[in-house]
Amino acid sequence: MSQLLPAARSDVPAIAPASPAAPPEPAAAVTTVPGARTAVVGLGYVGLPTSLALVASGARVIGVDISPDRLDDIRADRADLLDDDRDRLRETLRAADPALRLTTAIGEIADADTVLICVPTPVDRHLAPDLTALRAACAAVVAHARPGQTIVLTSTSYVGTTRDLLVAPLAARGLRVGQEVWVAFAPERVDPGNDRHRQELTPRVVGGTTPDCTARAAAALARITPVVHRLGSPEAAEMTKLLENTFRAVNIALANEFADLCRDLHLDVTEVIDGADTKPYGFMAFQPGPGVGGHCIPCDPHYLLWQVRGQRREAPLIETAMRGIAARPRRVVDRIRELLAGAGRPLLGARVLIAGVTYKPGVADVRESPALEIIGELVRAGAEVGFVDDLVDTVRTPDGGTLHRVADHTDREWDLVVVHTGQPGLDEAWLRGQPMVLDATYRLAGLPRREVV
Repeated sequence: MSQLLPAARSDVPAIAPASPAAPPEPAAAVTTVPGARTAVVGLGYVGLPTSLALVASGARVIGVDISPDRLDDIRADRADLLDDDRDRLRETLRAADPALRLTTAIGEIADADTVLICVPTPVDRHLAPDLTALRAACAAVVAHARPGQTIVLTSTSYVGTTRDLLVAPLAARGLRVGQEVWVAFAPERVDPGNDRHRQELTPRVVGGTTPDCTARAAAALARITPVVHRLGSPEAAEMTKLLENTFRAVNIALANEFADLCRDLHLDVTEVIDGADTKPYGFMAFQPGPGVGGHCIPCDPHYLLWQVRGQRREAPLIETAMRGIAARPRRVVDRIRELLAGAGRPLLGARVLIAGVTYKPGVADVRESPALEIIGELVRAGAEVGFVDDLVDTVRTPDGGTLHRVADHTDREWDLVVVHTGQPGLDEAWLRGQPMVLDATYRLAGLPRREVV
C-alpha cells in the first residue's frame, strides 16, 4: 500500500478478480508495433474516443465495458461523440472485419499487447473518492494479465494508485513488473464536445514504474498523440493530472468571486476579464458561470484533498476553492429569489425555466451539472420549474424526482428564464421577449432585461 494512501475505507470494498488468477507463463515476445493490438477497458467519454483514435492509427482494438446497455448504445449510434468520431464509429462497425471489437468479457484482454484502463473515478456524497469501478477494473485486468503486456492506467486518482491497484497485485500473481509486464500511468486528456482538443492534437504525459515501462507506454500512446512527455514515475504523472484540474478549479472559483465583486461594483465582469486577457504574459482567462459539472473539476481535486487529510495535512487554498465551487449553484438560486422579489414575485409558485441543463455546451452529459442542484433547490422552494435542452429528455433531481423536458417552452409564460448552458441553437430571439433573463453563462450581453449571477 502506498505510504500516501489513507487507511482503507469501509464504504469502498475491495473487489475480487473476476476469476482465479492462473500462474504466469514464461514471458512472451512483445509486439514490435506498440499499441497495434490494444484493449480499452471502459468505453465512456474517455474510452470510446480513445478506441476510435487507436483504430484510426491502424490498431486493432478490443473495447471492453461491463454494461451491455452501453455497448448497445455504441452499436446503435447513440453514444455522444464528436462528429468525426461518430463517422469513424459508423465506418468501423460497418466494416467486414471491424478493427473495434466490443465485448463485456474482460478475459479477452489476453489477446492484446497493450491494455488501457479508462473507467470513471467519481466522488461519493461525502466528497470522498468512489474507487468502486477503478478497483474492479484493475482487479479484473490483473487477473487476466499475461506476460508481454503493457498496462496503462488513465483514470484520475490519488497519488499511488498505480502501485496499489496494479503493480502490487501483479507482483502478488508472480508477474515481474518491468521484466514480464510493463505498467505506467498516463492521465487522460479528453475534452468532450471540443474538436479543437481532440486526442490527436493533445500532448500526453506518462510515468512508468521503470524506465522501460515508461518507454513502452510512451510508444503505445504515440499512436494517438503528437507529443508524449515522459515523467520519472507513476506518482509524478498522477500528481500532474491532479494539478491540471485543481488549477482549473481554483481559477474558476476566482472568476466566480470576481463576477460577484464586479456586480456589486456595477461592472461587467466579462469586459474586465477581456481587458486582463490582453496581457500577453502572466494571465490566463477563466470565465465565471453557474457552477462546475462533469467528470473532472467537481471531483478530481477531492482525490487530492482526501489524501492530504489522511496525512493530517492541509491545503487551505484548494479547500476554499472547492467550497466556493460547491456553493455556486445555491448562489444562483439566491439570485433567482432576489430578482423575483425585486419584481414583486415570491419564489413559491413562480414559473422558472432553466435553459440548458448539461454541464457544458454540446455534450449530452449531466454528471455533476449545477443545473441539477439549482432545479432541486427551486422545486423544494415551491417554484414551478421546467427545463429545455435539445440534448436531454429527463433529469433526476437531488431529491430523487424526475423532471421531463418542456415540450414547447415558447407556449408558456415564464416569470424568469435562467440560461444555465449556452447550447448550440439557443433561441436568443425568443429570450429577448422574456420579462427577465438570468444569464448564468455571462455570454448574452446583448439581451434586454438581462441580469447576471
